[in-house]
Amino acid sequence: MDEKPLKLINQAKEQYIEKIADNMRTYGVSTTVGRVLGIIYMNRKPMTLDELSAATGMSKTRMSQVVREMLDINIAEKVFEKGVRKDIYDVESDYYETFISIFTSNWRKTINRNKIFEKKLSRELSLLKEHEELSPEVEASVNELLKEMKVWSDYYQWLTRLVDFFESGEIFEHVPKS
Repeated sequence: MDEKPLKLINQAKEQYIEKIADNMRTYGVSTTVGRVLGIIYMNRKPMTLDELSAATGMSKTRMSQVVREMLDINIAEKVFEKGVRKDIYDVESDYYETFISIFTSNWRKTINRNKIFEKKLSRELSLLKEHEELSPEVEASVNELLKEMKVWSDYYQWLTRLVDFFESGEIFEHVPKS
């Protein structure tokens, strides 16, 4: 292949990787994760930590942290390749699935954190009502907070249903892929 077309192709790939990194930032994911996602995607085959380190110029230790983050938000997976002794990682090639993985992973973490918070605070407020002699004003404040916690809980139940809706793929019945 001629040198000029090859150079243009490589530049286009690099721009594509940078655009993916920029998009990930918009979704609340670090640009480093986005860049690695783009590199593996454009490579069109799984890559080792050594290959990713070379492609990004980052240390293998940092690359391991980035890959762990990607695994945590379900946008990468460790794969097996016969004859390869090192861990290799691949990414989802379907943009829609990557989008869903990013958002549902983040939403699930938020849901879980807030459910724990809601249970703890509700329990503390209920114990306060049961074991303390409260003035009518304080009791009204506690009751108001308990009502607010119920609204909070209802919201996170709705958000759980929304995550399930996305993860099940039902979203595509209402908003089809192009």
